[in-house]
Amino acid sequence: MPGKRMRRPVSGAEARRETQARREYAGALYARPGPPEGYPVVVSHVQLAPLLAVRDSISGASVQEWKSSADLGLSIVSVRLNANGALYPDGSALSWADIAQVVATPNQCFEIAPGVEKRAITVFSTATNVIRSLMPTSGAPTMLVSGFSMHRIKGTEPWADTQAKIYALGGVSGRILDTTTGLGYTALMAARGASEVVTIELDPAGLEIARRNPWSAELFSRPNITQVVGDAIEVVSEFAESAFDRVIHDPPYLSLAGDLYSEAMYRRIFRVLRSGGKLFHYIGDPASQSGARVTAGVVRRLEAVGFSAITRQPAAFGVTATK
Repeated sequence: MPGKRMRRPVSGAEARRETQARREYAGALYARPGPPEGYPVVVSHVQLAPLLAVRDSISGASVQEWKSSADLGLSIVSVRLNANGALYPDGSALSWADIAQVVATPNQCFEIAPGVEKRAITVFSTATNVIRSLMPTSGAPTMLVSGFSMHRIKGTEPWADTQAKIYALGGVSGRILDTTTGLGYTALMAARGASEVVTIELDPAGLEIARRNPWSAELFSRPNITQVVGDAIEVVSEFAESAFDRVIHDPPYLSLAGDLYSEAMYRRIFRVLRSGGKLFHYIGDPASQSGARVTAGVVRRLEAVGFSAITRQPAAFGVTATK
């Protein structure tokens, strides 16, 4: 047809190479972090329950070698089990009483170091007057803030939850704004494809928990991640117009979110997005009564400030929108 541009046929070999390239890109983008260096042993009931299960088979001077993780599942090491407890390769030790106590505390992660008593990864924030702690799951740990999980953990785990958000965004490239750092999983995953990720954290205590989490180690070492401490609604107003290609807005529960669901916040996000830029906004379970109500309000406010192509993303518990 006159004026119609014909697409060059793609050979089978080319199609296979494209498919393989997409798989490799996705594999690199979504892969969980590698084992961090310089961390103490960090464990939870997930790692220690199997050790406790073999305690009765150890007696006297006998020693068993057991494969376990010293970084919440990122890598595996050999742990020596004897009548007294467990000894890790770095010299850290846990008595059987300590192991039993950790196993009986399923919502908490613990640090241990040579010659140091185990320590729960918990911080009281003097900035926000809340307790933050690192909570184990079957995969990546999450952060509890006043007892609320900062990731989806029902039927999924935090790293897979983060993958769903990045996938819903339709790819990551250019400059990306992450409005709420938390444990930094979103910033870490986005940084694998972006030129720069700017991530904002309200509470320094949240960054302390992230710093002690082996899964978050790259948040503090990646050169293309810029951390900002402050209230997101105020910090975003300081950025230049059209400064970002993508925005990931992942606020906590509505009761903890302050102005993060407000029209004023959306107006500021709209301003810093470039024309054609895309927003992913996490909201919550769209199938629940409260989630459906909050989603409807979010959509109205996004439309009011100028966003278009607002699309519900049920697999990621949020919506996407375009400037």
